[in-house]
Amino acid sequence: MRTVIRQWSRWIGLAFCLPALAWANPVSIGYQEPANEIIDIVDAAPAPGANLSPGGEFLLILDFPALPTLRDLAAPEYRLAGRRINPANNTTSQARYISGFRLLATDDGSQRRIQGLPSDLRAIGVSWSPNGQSIAFVQMEDEQATLWHIDIAAGRAQQWSPLPLNNVWGTNLHWSSDSQSILVTLVNPERGDAPQRPAVPAAPVITETRGRTAPARTYQDLLADEHDEALFDYYFSSQVARIHRNGDVDMIGSPGVFNSVDLSPNDTYVLKTELQRPYSYAVPQFRFARTTRVVDLAGNTLYEVVDQPLADNLPIGFDAVVDSRRSISWRNDADATLVWAEAADGGDPRAESDVRDRLYQLAAPFADEPTHLLDLSYRYARLLAADGETALVWERWWADREERVWRISPDGDAEPQLVWERSWEDSYNDPGTPLTTRVDGRTVLLIDDEHIVLTGTGASDEGDRPFIDRRHLTSGDTERLWRSESPYFERPIAALDYASGRFLTQRESIDSPPDFYIRDLNDDRISALTSTPHPMPETLGISRELVHYEREDGLSMSATLFLPAGYDAERDGPLPTIIWAYPREFRSSAAAAQVSGSPYEFNRISYWRPQFLATQGYAVLDNATMPIVGEGDQLPNDTFIEQLIMNSQAAINAGVERGVTDPKRVALGGHSYGAFMTANVLAHSDLFQAGIARSGAYNRSLTPFGFQREERTIWDDPALYQRMSPFFSAHQIKTPLLLIHGAEDNNSGTFPMQSERMYQAIKGNGGITRLVMLPLESHGYRARESVLHMLWETVEWLDEFVKHADTDSNE
Repeated sequence: MRTVIRQWSRWIGLAFCLPALAWANPVSIGYQEPANEIIDIVDAAPAPGANLSPGGEFLLILDFPALPTLRDLAAPEYRLAGRRINPANNTTSQARYISGFRLLATDDGSQRRIQGLPSDLRAIGVSWSPNGQSIAFVQMEDEQATLWHIDIAAGRAQQWSPLPLNNVWGTNLHWSSDSQSILVTLVNPERGDAPQRPAVPAAPVITETRGRTAPARTYQDLLADEHDEALFDYYFSSQVARIHRNGDVDMIGSPGVFNSVDLSPNDTYVLKTELQRPYSYAVPQFRFARTTRVVDLAGNTLYEVVDQPLADNLPIGFDAVVDSRRSISWRNDADATLVWAEAADGGDPRAESDVRDRLYQLAAPFADEPTHLLDLSYRYARLLAADGETALVWERWWADREERVWRISPDGDAEPQLVWERSWEDSYNDPGTPLTTRVDGRTVLLIDDEHIVLTGTGASDEGDRPFIDRRHLTSGDTERLWRSESPYFERPIAALDYASGRFLTQRESIDSPPDFYIRDLNDDRISALTSTPHPMPETLGISRELVHYEREDGLSMSATLFLPAGYDAERDGPLPTIIWAYPREFRSSAAAAQVSGSPYEFNRISYWRPQFLATQGYAVLDNATMPIVGEGDQLPNDTFIEQLIMNSQAAINAGVERGVTDPKRVALGGHSYGAFMTANVLAHSDLFQAGIARSGAYNRSLTPFGFQREERTIWDDPALYQRMSPFFSAHQIKTPLLLIHGAEDNNSGTFPMQSERMYQAIKGNGGITRLVMLPLESHGYRARESVLHMLWETVEWLDEFVKHADTDSNE
């Protein structure tokens, strides 16, 4: 890891930046742009967001800007302990901000004007006051971020406090229950000037271990030396403060490296987690040593919840946890009651144990012994309470994909009741998410005469059909109150007034973008709050269809088929085709065969996925399911390559059988794990004429402690790691492969070096490949120049090797 401040001048005129060894024949062509119809798709207005007020009287519509430019991405950046920050204004790096607010009254849809907003609005956090009369937000400037306030009744915004906020952990806004103050984290007022790197190193960087097992997955942006540690302390240290309506500020305790701060529901205490030295150069900040305390509003420590040591020795496994108190939070319905989990198996999922986690609570004044709430056979996930008599507790076990939900009486003595038990891979039988309501400024579980109300995606063989259900807590009897009906895709957002059956929903159809509606369940009426114009009317003729097919072993699969405007299979014949996919592991064939998505969702043509290629005369099989199934004792990756090839052949056959795909002109592509998939299929089959692999990892020996959902290490099964690494089969890749990667990729495992070395391996073995490194870009590409160039590269590659391929050649 290195600390980086990037300057714009460093990148002017550069399209590619690689070590010399990475290129056989470096190409300098500048940034290119694709056809105008693709540019129009990229520049289409982003979909707005929304934020409903407590009580449901107002809906705040959030508008977002178009893609940033390379100049935006060239802002200063530090990479410290697994996080990337902007040191100039103490925010997260390249934060996506809100550029416009629109306030709507939900009773009639009328728009309320907001005066006094910053002329260049760049809001990075929005929070309604509990009484629904105010909005707090963080305004991001080039050199600082400050707290602003919107008075709803007056329709006016103004800066609430000029003090600079510290948002390197994200925005931290915690309203008091009376809506008269807000808890924030300020830049440490005592920090002085930033540390400067010594001109001459003071000492070598030394790390040591003596027989202590400390496995860790492959992380990026780690601390590298004492200067990085000093920078981490400087920028991540903050002062917790309470800002009152009149602008008065109460400082709460002393500054510290607080990565979590939360106000108790009764506004009396603050739960703070402070990271502690010594820091680690081997793991990110979320595994650093930490102390969690309860303090009063003067900053005095009242209770130390846990003093957790450095967690650099967790066992390998997604169910592995620290062997101390964790998942510490305030109980949502109580005045000031802590809830936490403790591992009963030492945190090791491989240990034999009937009880994995124990759940505890402790009420203020925190002087008694903690109360035991529940023993769990899986890992604790969540608690949501209605009151002292009713709360729901979720537990999950990743290895078996199992979930259980329990009903408990946190302040009573009723025996726990199992509400449901299911595989969380089974989307078709997902009961949904319970609705909440506001009581005395607190968000609590909604209970209706021993029933909970659930909303869900409603996955089914015919696609997603969101629903609202009423379920009895004891019997499990369920009444369906509403379900989305064709030709619309409509999903519930929140209950405006459950008693009267009024819900806020978002509805869309194939040719109509999402808009917000008020739906009355009692008389099935619906009224629109917004009316959004089609963001890309030039794409209206492009067709979309959810297609179903089977692979050779009978497993059901699906993909979304996009076809060019005006295309007729009988008249125009088969088309060059791109298949885009992302492999997903399953523990059952039944779960792997389930359909996701809806045929009635708005047909917004994506530039990030290959849908834009329909404008260039291609058939597109997007989101083609790529299931990797392991049932019983067999794990999914045991037959990874074989299943990839079966999946690929099935997708090609699906297009051919519909008469839309020319089997001699098909490409395969994917991003991240989809890029890994693409290189593997090209190395082990001759099904495709070209491949597009973006930001992938290709050599699994560089991720030796596991990758994706694989929990075995390279020492557990070295043959598996070699077999699954297309790098070791690069000599077999004779199909032209375009490699694209962000030069500043921060994703675990997908170092830019992965694409550089893959390029060298294919080149050295006489293959056809091209490597495009996008300056300033991370795992996803954000700058308009980068995105347009990526699309140009994609079209040029596919046109040469797929659309205009010599299909009559015997070679």
